[in-house]
Amino acid sequence: MKAPFSSMQAPKYGSFFTLGLITIWYSSNIGVILLNKYLLSSYGFKYPIFLTLCHMMACSLLSYVAVAWLKVAPIQHLKSQKQFFKISALGIIFCLSVVGGNVSLKYLPVSFNQAVGATTPFFTAVFAYLMTLKREGWLTYVTLVPVVTGVIIASGVIRLITFLIIAYIMIFSDCYFYCLFGEEKLNSMNLLMYMAPVAAIFLLPAALIMEKDVVGITIALARQDVEFLWYLMFNSSLAYFVNLTNFLVTKHTSALTLQVLGNAKGAVAVVVSILIFRNPVSVTGMAGYTLTVIGVILYNEAKRQSK
Repeated sequence: MKAPFSSMQAPKYGSFFTLGLITIWYSSNIGVILLNKYLLSSYGFKYPIFLTLCHMMACSLLSYVAVAWLKVAPIQHLKSQKQFFKISALGIIFCLSVVGGNVSLKYLPVSFNQAVGATTPFFTAVFAYLMTLKREGWLTYVTLVPVVTGVIIASGVIRLITFLIIAYIMIFSDCYFYCLFGEEKLNSMNLLMYMAPVAAIFLLPAALIMEKDVVGITIALARQDVEFLWYLMFNSSLAYFVNLTNFLVTKHTSALTLQVLGNAKGAVAVVVSILIFRNPVSVTGMAGYTLTVIGVILYNEAKRQSK
């Protein structure tokens, strides 16, 4: 989830502090992706809904601690029942987005998962126009061509169909988030604090119904292998720190810096995953993914120049 700070000036902190913050941001983002992949694929814990439920429970607890106790961000109270219902809807859509990403990690390589995420600008532009009738400049739309072309090249027909389903779920939450934040003026830490419990409540019956005996299986695995329990707890906490570091990096640098770092993050995650999981990668697939990343960079530059 993107931190909604677009024009905040960076506070006067040392370069070592900023570098450390960026390092933690990279580590948490890439770490949660690789740990999700390990648990859902290599380890064999084939329960993406329950894993997402663990993420949302950790986000519920840790976001409250960060905002209410540690004062990472000023607390913002809900002003109306209408606002509560909007955030509840976002919580459900957001958890579907995360579930979609985790499902893709269960069956597909990390490189494909990152390719789905890299197409966010394309779907955001399309849905933003459908939802708000806001048009971008022609150059912005032109830069979206290599974004989609690269994914088509890298995916193939069967994976492309899977991609379209998962991408629709993942990207729609970004668009809804953009529209909601624009109206409600909640910062990302407060939004997560209100949104995560709703997502957890929604996911609990879904996990119990759709993933049979998942609680019993999880307890049995934890008893057989204590490391699994630590992996699960660390992975869930890391899912929260992804959101926290998004917020902090944007606060202490800028939203543009976060965009630039995000462009490189996907490529780094792909390379690291190949080294760890030994996924076979074709030249065509890497060429397609590279084209997608180049398209995202051009898109961000076009957006910046149009402002």
